[in-house]
Amino acid sequence: MELTALYQVFQECQSVTTDSRNCPDGSLFIALKGESFNGNAFAEKALKSGCAYAIVDEAGYAVEGDRRYILVDDCLQTMQQLANYHRRQLGTQIIGITGTNGKTTTKELISSVLCKAHNVLYTLGNLNNHIGVPATLLRLKPEHDLAVIEMGANHLEEIKFLCGIAEPDYGIITNVGKAHLEGFGSFEGVIKTKGELYDFLRPKSDSTVFIHHDNSYLMNIAGGLNLVSYGTEDGLYINGRITDNSPYLTFEWKAGKDGEVHQVRTQLIGEYNFPNALAAITIGRFFGVEAQQIDEALAEYTPQNNRSQLKKTEDNTLIIDAYNANPTSMMAALQNFRNMTVPHKMLLLGDMRELGAESAAEHQKIVDYIKENGFEKVWLVGEQFAAAQHSFKTYANVQEVIKELETNKPKGYTILIKGSNGIKLSSTVEHL
Repeated sequence: MELTALYQVFQECQSVTTDSRNCPDGSLFIALKGESFNGNAFAEKALKSGCAYAIVDEAGYAVEGDRRYILVDDCLQTMQQLANYHRRQLGTQIIGITGTNGKTTTKELISSVLCKAHNVLYTLGNLNNHIGVPATLLRLKPEHDLAVIEMGANHLEEIKFLCGIAEPDYGIITNVGKAHLEGFGSFEGVIKTKGELYDFLRPKSDSTVFIHHDNSYLMNIAGGLNLVSYGTEDGLYINGRITDNSPYLTFEWKAGKDGEVHQVRTQLIGEYNFPNALAAITIGRFFGVEAQQIDEALAEYTPQNNRSQLKKTEDNTLIIDAYNANPTSMMAALQNFRNMTVPHKMLLLGDMRELGAESAAEHQKIVDYIKENGFEKVWLVGEQFAAAQHSFKTYANVQEVIKELETNKPKGYTILIKGSNGIKLSSTVEHL
């Protein structure tokens, strides 16, 4: 079927689904494949469950004579092409966001601010890959004023590919750091890949990039772009300074050199979230959101999914940042925790994964920093931390930690919990 004809089918449908367990009436099912599943095998079930059509790429699953089955060469590629075509038909202004750390939180903050004055589509959760980006674009409706599309990457040219689908008009890179080094090959590879967003926007005369002026890595690769800058330097489009961080981030901001000073107390933990908040203010102001509305949005936003969350239990205060970890975000979390004015600080840290040949050295750097800063209690989880040179208490896995907590539970501590998602440190929360 030609793409234009397929688009007519898409327009007849109420929504798109790739999950046969979630088939709203009149939806379009796209049969994706994974390492352990074949969506084609669930096309019949999807149609019986309410889908109006099913796109499949194996002829054996397309019932002859039943026009509800649409046979294509490759379902994933078709989904990506359909999403790009839909994006072009609507012409919605799209803000593309990527970065090593903070992109999901920044996307949430930007969206919260923009929603005060606009009808905004934005990426749900962190559905930011080759499937999540097209799935998000296929949710675009004519009534949306703007879309905020998060784009993630763990290998070279992935952002370039996602930009080809989303075709953003505006862009923001939160930062660049040491993550997924196995896929990128080096820190330079990270910078190059994240910079693919800039590369896509550079030839477009009407594009704009929102940039953290304090970040030298970003400024160094931003030549030839129309920049709107934020940071701590007075006179930038949006500038500000942190006023408190005990434990919630509080800051003040103003527009330009002589703008009115605004105070915001967030529900975010961590000084590293300050640039993320400034980015949201910058984009909000650029798109006409009133200052008071911006302040309200930032104050109301509550982090979710183990990202910079504060939780008080009967025995301890927990800073839960266990969604993911890499050397850059781990060091930022440790520096922030060191600066917090709270008694009895404890670290519960898990291995940082996907670092390749750099893994041992990066874990040793973290351990050395911990030694220098005298945290009261330190528990480390995973084989990489165990292999580093130190005398801290180590655990092979999170099950060992939970077993220890049954007989040796810390009490009266403020505990930073951070590690790669695969270590599953979030499962310790209910035991602390």
